[in-house]
Amino acid sequence: MLTLEGATQVFRRMSTYPNYRIYVAARDRRTVGTFALLIMDNLAHMGSPSAVIEDFCVAEPLRGQGIGRTMMKFAMEIAREHGCYKFSLSSNAAREHVHAFYRSLGFEQHGVSFHVELSRPNATLSPKRTTPHDDAASKVVERS
Repeated sequence: MLTLEGATQVFRRMSTYPNYRIYVAARDRRTVGTFALLIMDNLAHMGSPSAVIEDFCVAEPLRGQGIGRTMMKFAMEIAREHGCYKFSLSSNAAREHVHAFYRSLGFEQHGVSFHVELSRPNATLSPKRTTPHDDAASKVVERS
């Protein structure tokens, strides 16, 4: 778990990201839920932005009371106001009870999610070339 100092540093850095916000749901002046919402620009889809919700959580003893539904609808409305063409999230495949909640909100399973733990020593690209286009002369460059 992050220390308070570490969390403060991360929060300061995150606050510089455009269209990235952290939201807190409160009841009787107590935090009952939270989520982060990123609205990002895209070159595809005629330049329409998309939204990604992360770190979505409702306090465990309060689950099933509509707080999560209210939070998710609030986040979706923000995405609509920004003209987002999609609103997406990622969820662990084993969390089937949570998937039922997402489906009840109109989410549909789309595609397959992949990730790599970059902190692991074996998280490197394989030197194996799979296509003729994967040659040593290929480069990735940043354009700004």
